[in-house]
Amino acid sequence: MLIINADDYGRCCVGTNRIISCYEKGSITSTSAMVFMEDSERAAEVARHCGIDVGLHLNFTEKLARVPYGSTLPDYHNQIASFLTKTRYSSLFYSPWLRRQFQYVYQAQLEEFMRLYRKPPSHVDGHHHMHLCANMLMEVVVPAGQKVRRNFTFRAGDKGFLNRTYRAGVDKWLARRYVITDYLFSLRQTLRSGRLADSVGLAREATVELETHPENVDEFEWLMSNECTEAFSGIRKATYGEFAKSGAYVSKSTSGSP
Repeated sequence: MLIINADDYGRCCVGTNRIISCYEKGSITSTSAMVFMEDSERAAEVARHCGIDVGLHLNFTEKLARVPYGSTLPDYHNQIASFLTKTRYSSLFYSPWLRRQFQYVYQAQLEEFMRLYRKPPSHVDGHHHMHLCANMLMEVVVPAGQKVRRNFTFRAGDKGFLNRTYRAGVDKWLARRYVITDYLFSLRQTLRSGRLADSVGLAREATVELETHPENVDEFEWLMSNECTEAFSGIRKATYGEFAKSGAYVSKSTSGSP
């Protein structure tokens, strides 16, 4: 099956509206929502009305737009963001001084999601993929058994050997604890590389997630085009909720060659 997931739902009005347009056209199947952001409240209301499958898009790096008055959430969130954005490799390092902050911010975002959407998220992923930072993994902040986004799948030569080896190790760790897809690709990258057909074709025999950001004009225009309809023709499209019901949770690949 092919899960086409639009990230950053609720981040801003433009992004929310474009995601809903894509959903109504049938070019995406699921989305992942940010909470405590500019359009979080309205986005939740729209989602409840149209019935789109929604997961939680954890945000540890971008400033929160709306938080409860007097909450310690902004302070804890800022501490995490300062740590994770210090260098491009910060997410690889574990900070014992931020254990409480990660747990608190995760729980606060989960509870806000459930308040807005009146149900648990269908899956969990992260803004800039920071749900896979060292603190989140080593502390197993997201309870085992949940549906969680894996690392991007790269072919040999796309990334360095150490990079692919690390990602493969993380994906094997994830597969033992969570429900993950067999492959994950970026719509923008597969379009640029000319590998979309090959990536989508894997969904005939495996479970593939295609990540997209309709807030970006180029991705939105492609998702609303006839070319998109043709690209997904003959492929079984599904939501994250349907993926869970299938019971398929063991990863068939690492982050190396498919």
